Amino acid sequence: QVQLVESGGGLVQAGGSLRLSCAASGSIFSIHTMGWYRQAPGKQRELVATITHDGRTNYADSMKGRFTISRDNAKNTMYLQMNSLKPEDTGVYSCNANILTMTHDVVNSWGKGTLVTVSS
Repeated sequence: QVQLVESGGGLVQAGGSLRLSCAASGSIFSIHTMGWYRQAPGKQRELVATITHDGRTNYADSMKGRFTISRDNAKNTMYLQMNSLKPEDTGVYSCNANILTMTHDVVNSWGKGTLVTVSS
């Protein structure tokens, strides 16, 4: 019914930057809060940042000042600009969204994730 697809991951050296995208598609009426999460190897998934429909943001402490979350509501797309990357930022980055569908169901949807690898 709805689908989230991430892109933009890859291999980058420490200190480098990457920009991730998350595109939502399907039977979408509106998208409420969206968020990025990451799972490092051998660790639990953790929150990176969230953004509401009207642009209010929230970041995990370790990402503040380095990562910037944004969204384009017209394109149903969310972004994560990651700067000053560190090896500990390595992981699978997944997007999540609370979506109101055309049939007025509220769906919490996850993407499959995109791998970010930061080399030292």
